[in-house]
Amino acid sequence: MTKTTLSVTLALAAISMAVPAGAYAQNRTMEEQYASWPAYSGTDLEMTVDASGTHFALWSPKAEAAEVLLYNTDRNSTAYSTLAMKRSDNGVWRVSVPEQLYGKFYTFRVTVDGHKLDETPGVWAKAAGTNGKRAAIIDFATTDPEGWSEDKGPEIKNITDAVIYEMHHRDFSMDPSSDIVHKGKFLALTEMGTHTTFGDKTGIDHLKELGVTHVHILPSYDYNSVDEANLAANQYNWGYDPYNYNTPEGSYSTDPANPSARVREMKEMIKALHDAGIGVVMDVVYNHTANNDDSNFSLTAPGYYYRHRADGSYSDASGCGNETASERQQMSDFIVNSVKYWADEYHIDGFRFDLMAIHDTETMNRVAEELKKINPSIFVYGEGWTAGDSPLPVEKRALKENVNKMKGIAVFSDDIRDAVKGHYSNAADRGFATGKPGNEETVKIGIVGATAHPQVDYSKGNNSKFAYAGAPTQVINYVSCHDDLMLTDKLAKSMPGSTEAERQRAARLAQTIVFTSQGTPFLWSGEEIFRDKKGVHNSYKSPDSINAIDWTLKHKNAEQFNYYRELIKLRKTHPAFRMTSAEDVARNIVFDKITSPNVISYSIKNNANGDSWKEIKLVFNGSDAPFVAKIPKGDWTVVARDGQLVAEGMDTSRGGSVVVAPTSALILARSK
Repeated sequence: MTKTTLSVTLALAAISMAVPAGAYAQNRTMEEQYASWPAYSGTDLEMTVDASGTHFALWSPKAEAAEVLLYNTDRNSTAYSTLAMKRSDNGVWRVSVPEQLYGKFYTFRVTVDGHKLDETPGVWAKAAGTNGKRAAIIDFATTDPEGWSEDKGPEIKNITDAVIYEMHHRDFSMDPSSDIVHKGKFLALTEMGTHTTFGDKTGIDHLKELGVTHVHILPSYDYNSVDEANLAANQYNWGYDPYNYNTPEGSYSTDPANPSARVREMKEMIKALHDAGIGVVMDVVYNHTANNDDSNFSLTAPGYYYRHRADGSYSDASGCGNETASERQQMSDFIVNSVKYWADEYHIDGFRFDLMAIHDTETMNRVAEELKKINPSIFVYGEGWTAGDSPLPVEKRALKENVNKMKGIAVFSDDIRDAVKGHYSNAADRGFATGKPGNEETVKIGIVGATAHPQVDYSKGNNSKFAYAGAPTQVINYVSCHDDLMLTDKLAKSMPGSTEAERQRAARLAQTIVFTSQGTPFLWSGEEIFRDKKGVHNSYKSPDSINAIDWTLKHKNAEQFNYYRELIKLRKTHPAFRMTSAEDVARNIVFDKITSPNVISYSIKNNANGDSWKEIKLVFNGSDAPFVAKIPKGDWTVVARDGQLVAEGMDTSRGGSVVVAPTSALILARSK
């Protein structure tokens, strides 16, 4: 046990008392003491610079002393000055100097219960040097790209107007076939005109060609697992191990030792995407920290920011060693103010909350409300589950089942995910799109966006037994993401002996269900060109040989890419797929009575949501046999048939008996 670990453990023990054993019973005395700690939500925490000098402020109510250590470099040097801080109001310690210390670095150090803890950049460091160990003092005005004051992302009226594309910085650009110079960097998404040797577009041009509205980028804040001092080692990590929440990750910059570089280059990336009409969603992980006793939270206010078991050990609903305590005022304020900072300083367009159910619904509501004040087009969504039990009462958790308590929040639909492709935890399990009967009703739950519908029997749902969403705007539909087997690998595992062409048909059917369902569609990067990850389900630290996208697949699987592009175009063109109220969904979607297994047939009627099409007929055939659909007589435009899709229509039909090929979607539309 290190000196710091011992000190923090002693500090935690000093504010707790022994209680009877119980896996998740909270220590009430500890909780009462935390609740009595004064909170401070001012915007000047950490460090500010103005005309009068440089000002440091640290929230640490139980500290007996606090100091600031000043450095000339980001590492490998001793402090040139140590400033004693003075206790102020609301648990804040302060000290100021008359100079504007631009270019300098600093850390805080507190004394708790007679023990001097290790140095920390604080919880609010907004710039840092190599590996984030020392916070940096920079002039943020000098980090703004040209035209930054006018920069803004796409305006959308509702989250259902978004098409979200999840990606990782390295995955997207590392392969030599990408033709991208700044591989694995923020700047990779600023490069225009990149293409494969076959002439296919890559990088930001590929995103524009595909037609997505937003990129959801895996964590871009400063995380713990990659050594920024040794980038030549080509370390890979998803980044779900937070270190400095309010500083960009150094390994994605061209110079981690230069605190301004990571800030400026992240802004340049965001501006390039905005200029291309694409919004940026930030993946945030406030539910746990990479370290326990050595985290920046623990080194400033030991114990406060975390939940604990009865024996004083860290509660672990995250499955990563600890969980934060969003119900405590200072932690709740931290989360709210942090996302506001990213929205203000970096023009972030949306936030995806990792293991959101570890947080309380009240905090999540504050997040959504405050962000909407900054930008009405911002949206928030997250994982409506935990990775383990928590002391936070179930009714207060930001669970999928509690999404109706969070009107401005959306949750991922594990209903449509597992029903369409097979259960995520069983690689061999098939779903509706791969020929397994019995999932029809759960797929229908996905189609109506988990809202109440007179023709959907929730008692037959695999994962959910009631309509948990009050509106389709509260649901994110997907069949694949960075977690678990991506769709290409899932199909290979669950369809042994199949050809690649057969698996591509299944993928098209699966994504057609997702993109025509009510809610917001979500796509994992590279699936549009049928990339895989060599069957690795948890590639969080796998090498680039597993994770990087091989862009030559865009040429090989051109038909797959074109199908996805047309599918996205179809959704964006027709608002019938983007209804925003449960009432509209229940009124305009009518399911046909079908007895054949692995077949769903329904209509979207009444020029739904102002659509130019009066009726859209959709038939999904997940079986391995043709299905004869009974289509009313009329003048129909054929949009999708037998594994082909053209958003503007490819043919016409008079209705009647229409054959729907195995593992395919039939989509017809008529205007009168």
